[in-house]
Amino acid sequence: MSILEHTALQNALNAKQTGWEAKATDAQKAMTAENLEAIIATHFKENAINVGDNMIDFTLKNALGECTNLQNTLNKGPVILTWYRGGWCPYCNLTLQFSQNSLPEFKNYGATLLALTPELPDKSLSTKEKHSLQFEVLSDVGNKVAKQYGLSYKLTDALAEVYKNGVGLKNYNGDDSSELPITATYIIDKTGLVQYAFLDADYRKRASISEIIEVLKIL
Repeated sequence: MSILEHTALQNALNAKQTGWEAKATDAQKAMTAENLEAIIATHFKENAINVGDNMIDFTLKNALGECTNLQNTLNKGPVILTWYRGGWCPYCNLTLQFSQNSLPEFKNYGATLLALTPELPDKSLSTKEKHSLQFEVLSDVGNKVAKQYGLSYKLTDALAEVYKNGVGLKNYNGDDSSELPITATYIIDKTGLVQYAFLDADYRKRASISEIIEVLKIL
């Protein structure tokens, strides 16, 4: 895969954000900025699992009810562990598509990609089928694993109302918590040690494919 292909994800995300900013009202921009400031104010980066920490094991089900255990997956090789907000999020969908495109290269380095979402299983199945994803999409209902990793946050009241009425978040997540995960990405080596962590309050920023590849090369 070329350098251009590795940077294509961020270019696509930037284009999506530019398009949104051209159409969004001042009120919408203010709500988004307020929500980002609220996340940053939680000091999640200091509290979340980070480079040098040991992974926290978990077992989650995919949309078909099949269980995946992190430790068992690590026994086969390094794991790329990533969170996305839901199939309703265009930035998440872009990231999932590019992750699928990069999957053969991840596998060349012996790595397994696992994607976690707070969506209910039937919703995550729709996302997997829509994008023809060949990696496991696991339902972290209630953000239980995200909370263990220090990645769960609550939307501001104003944005929660928008997501409730505009997105129908309860229909996707099955609750009224208005909680979402930081769209973090980790690379965990076979010993369970976190070797790479992408942590950003802004869901429009995602881990670089090229950075992931560079880390996998040295594992």
